[in-house]
Amino acid sequence: MACPVCKRLERTLEGWNTECIRARSSLYLSVSSRFAAYDVVEMERARTELEMHRSVCVLGLTQATGKAERPTSRSFDL
Repeated sequence: MACPVCKRLERTLEGWNTECIRARSSLYLSVSSRFAAYDVVEMERARTELEMHRSVCVLGLTQATGKAERPTSRSFDL
């Protein structure tokens, strides 16, 4: 059983990632780099939210390690 918050945050990150790829490869970028920069910021925000949630998510920790323990240090490596 996966954490519903993790799933929602993963879908959000995937959506922003897809949006950034689309923006970089289209006329969208040439029209306004500001819009493209906004998409990148939102993608990074979604990535950070997912990483922060995963660092404290009991269901995610249980699936990754096989036991329910809270991490002693918080690492935000991808």
